Amino acid sequence: MGEEVSKEKPLTIDYTPPIKSWMEPTVEFRKGTYGYPAAPKHEKYLDLPNPGVWQPTDKDWKLPENWKEIILRGMKDRLDRYRSFRLFLDICVRCGACADKCHFFIGSGDPKNMPVLRTELLRSIYRRYFTFSGKVFGKLAGARELTEEVLKEWFYYFYQCTECRRCSVFCPYGIDTCEMTMMARELLNLLGLNINWIVEPASNSYRTGNHLGIPPHAFKSTVDFAIDEIKEITGIQVEVPINRKGAEILFIAPSADYFASPHWYTFLGYLLLFHEIGLDYTWSTYASEGGNFGFFHSADLAKRLNAKIYSEAKRLKVKWVLGGECGHMWRVIHQFMDTFNGPADFLEEPISPVTGTHFDNAKSTKMVHICEFTADLIQSKKLNLDPSRNDKWKVTYHDSCNISRGMGLLEEPRYILRNVCNEFYEMPENTIRERTFCCGSGAGLGSDENMEMRLRGGFPRANAVKYVKEQYGVNLLTCICAIDRATLPPLLEYWVPGVEVAGVHELVGNALVLKGEKERTTNLRGEPLNSFISPSPPAGRGEGEGERHDHV
Repeated sequence: MGEEVSKEKPLTIDYTPPIKSWMEPTVEFRKGTYGYPAAPKHEKYLDLPNPGVWQPTDKDWKLPENWKEIILRGMKDRLDRYRSFRLFLDICVRCGACADKCHFFIGSGDPKNMPVLRTELLRSIYRRYFTFSGKVFGKLAGARELTEEVLKEWFYYFYQCTECRRCSVFCPYGIDTCEMTMMARELLNLLGLNINWIVEPASNSYRTGNHLGIPPHAFKSTVDFAIDEIKEITGIQVEVPINRKGAEILFIAPSADYFASPHWYTFLGYLLLFHEIGLDYTWSTYASEGGNFGFFHSADLAKRLNAKIYSEAKRLKVKWVLGGECGHMWRVIHQFMDTFNGPADFLEEPISPVTGTHFDNAKSTKMVHICEFTADLIQSKKLNLDPSRNDKWKVTYHDSCNISRGMGLLEEPRYILRNVCNEFYEMPENTIRERTFCCGSGAGLGSDENMEMRLRGGFPRANAVKYVKEQYGVNLLTCICAIDRATLPPLLEYWVPGVEVAGVHELVGNALVLKGEKERTTNLRGEPLNSFISPSPPAGRGEGEGERHDHV
């Protein structure tokens, strides 16, 4: 485990420009600033190239003898295959519009964490070996030699990028620096330079169906425990179908939702909602993971993991797929699925069995986001909601990067929150929606050994949360991403103590008035309701009815 950062000595941020030129590769691998290398057993399981034992702090990384040839050949291959790769390398004018938009630069002060300069680490090699000007003029054309020190620099900085794409929102040329990070990681991976918190979850997804490595019988036990907990809270006996062929809908959530905290309460919220509307659905033990950690390794591995969801949908003979609160699952589905494995013509166009709504945006992928589904239920007045059950919370919402910028899902979660809680407050406008700040731990960087960079990278988000806490007394940050729910609690504990984290469907589960339920005395966390409950509004209230404390 990584070394914890002392709360008594806050992180310092030094924006003093370095004396040395950026072309001089200098990297210091300190505890808390890098992830552990992938274990060879996981690399071998996935049939990845050049598995081996090494450490970033070692002088000798035990590279293959022809490592330089491997990198340059891999770069040429990707320049030929991906037109955007060459285009983004060529068109940057280094205007600096992206410089102060990266949360890692803001939190660390390291100029090589500016998106423009981080990409120059890769672009300088491209210029040297693949452009005429670079071959002739060298440094004068921004070119440099590929050395082992440059490789170490790549590993350090491209694993300090969460691929959040905030920089791309501000780029006047539309350069997607995330794609540059993806390409750099693919090149590093050719040499076996992976991090374990990407490769092991991907390996587990093949071995057990989910990135936590939970076997089918453990998943079933978890479901049984959830059924008992729901009965204790509500008096309702819910049924949770698993591997049932012929169900209308296959539901897939991130594995953390049924095996971690505070994700667990979101899981309970799903089960309550599906029970109340009588949804004809099933879970799968084979495809029990929505998250796609392969996306942070390579396009090939992302494609392989994406395929298992649709393979299972075909095996179970469902009509369409409903997805839970996960970030990178939705980016892969929305932006890449059709190219990877689609279109999913063997499935039907998703239609809500409750409201009859056609989800036209899912015509090709055949997969609907749970927030789209629930917002439609609320808008159609199909749910009986009591928002006062969430009166303990003054709520704000974090736009998860992959869902907001990668999918454009912005308003549905807010619509839900405005209907299931009485006090909802937006963070400053330049920190939400398309301009949202990252949690600082996405793209496989959420490991404990990387804690210092996680705290630095998450500082801008935490600062926005601190603002609404001080202005409005906000004490709950909601989100719709499992990575966020895992990494935001320690971030807020460090920067903004007193603010908790929850999924949107935890609050849905709290507010949902079930037919035949006993009088609720606790929320889904087992916390008493009576101490903070306010007079209940009319059952089934829709947005715009009754009193509201809604601040933007």
